[in-house]
Amino acid sequence: MTGTPTSPAPASTPAVVRRADVLISGCGPAGATAAAHLAAAGLDVVVLEKTAHPREKVCGDGLTPQAVRELQLLGVPHRGEPGDDGGWRVIRGLRLRAGERSVDVPWAPTQTWPDYALTRTRRDFDALLADLARTRGAEVRERHAVTGVVRDEAGRVVGLDAELIAPNGRKTGETVTWHAPIVLSCDGVSARAAVSAGLHRREDRPMGVAVRAYYTAGAAVDGAIPAPPGDRGEWMESWLRLPDAEGNPLPGYGWLFPLADGTVNVGLGILDTSPQFGKLDYRGLLKSWTGALTADWGIAEQTRTSRILGAALPMAFNRTPQHVPGMLLVGDAAGMVSPFNGEGIGFAMEAARLAADLAVQAHAAGTDGAADAILSRYPVITQHLWGRHFALGARFARLIGDPRVMKAALGAGMAAPPLLRAAVKVMGNTVDARGGDAVDRAVRVLEALTPALTTAGGARSTSSTSTPCADWSR
Repeated sequence: MTGTPTSPAPASTPAVVRRADVLISGCGPAGATAAAHLAAAGLDVVVLEKTAHPREKVCGDGLTPQAVRELQLLGVPHRGEPGDDGGWRVIRGLRLRAGERSVDVPWAPTQTWPDYALTRTRRDFDALLADLARTRGAEVRERHAVTGVVRDEAGRVVGLDAELIAPNGRKTGETVTWHAPIVLSCDGVSARAAVSAGLHRREDRPMGVAVRAYYTAGAAVDGAIPAPPGDRGEWMESWLRLPDAEGNPLPGYGWLFPLADGTVNVGLGILDTSPQFGKLDYRGLLKSWTGALTADWGIAEQTRTSRILGAALPMAFNRTPQHVPGMLLVGDAAGMVSPFNGEGIGFAMEAARLAADLAVQAHAAGTDGAADAILSRYPVITQHLWGRHFALGARFARLIGDPRVMKAALGAGMAAPPLLRAAVKVMGNTVDARGGDAVDRAVRVLEALTPALTTAGGARSTSSTSTPCADWSR
């Protein structure tokens, strides 16, 4: 009967054993993207997801040009193409605000990245990607909570153990073991597969905390009529200096991301480099900030349409190594979130595509040794792509943790829009690898002089706990 707890199965009850070519833990953007690419290549792919789609996910709901490019490579219609379901909102760029000043920064045309971004709720987005993986031929097993990795006698990861979850969210007592020569840990900040393999969070890499909720915009609140909406639906708005309803400064920074259904994703975040990290009532801060949004947006606590939720942001490769024999770490499980802006979806999807390509090659290699020789290229590739970018971001996070530095940087940036636009190009990871303009060339020189953060080696801390917070996508 629904709602009735199920007694655990006897310890002697053997787990069902099944097999696949590639086994994926987690069906968020990383897991679903990898599954879609692998299935399209003809491999037998199984994805184990602890919940069931559609499900809510704490996120800013923003897809940067990096993520949009991955959608293009997957063939997902989103900009009026045939098959576009109309659930996307196209975003021209960032609208940066600090006090009374505002600067619009359109996404710069590049050789590599699209010149637009998108917004869509993660509830819809993750379900869409999961359905795409199924359509390509992947088997998505929902309500399968991964409990640990399976190793062979040599210590190589050769599968995953999972516990079946009932529709009411309770454990059923049933277990299943899946065997596969290649395993991808794509299970988010919890990183259940990685943690069970002994790969813990590095405390020498930055973390973030964020909260978000959904609001209706444009309504009169307590008789106050908001300003006309203008073109605000075309911009991701970032508040670099947060006021409360009385104009007093609040710690952190905030965002307002308009969605296709007319609602707005409103959230705020703070880095662990701030002296106030971990000491704040984040939900109370969000409520206080929305009081300052009524005049412009018609947003207030009375217009909130959802719960206020939070989650952790694992940044700058904060779980290493990214490869152990038989398994790769992808997306948030590997800490692939930018310290510059908290964006993680684009990195997760790109890393998933790279991991899938290597997995296809490894599957054809014939032996475990040959397969791992191929899989071992993965952390080398990710370090080459983002190690210097994340290193600069980690330094940036440490600098702006000092309120004096943050105040000076805002003053300089908001007074010099061209400088701000250059900074956004760097922070948004939209610098061309070759060619480009003067900003691209300058950034490439700067990154070349910056030691890359390693994707190898073990954690400096054995702690596997996470701070409650969110995925602050732009």
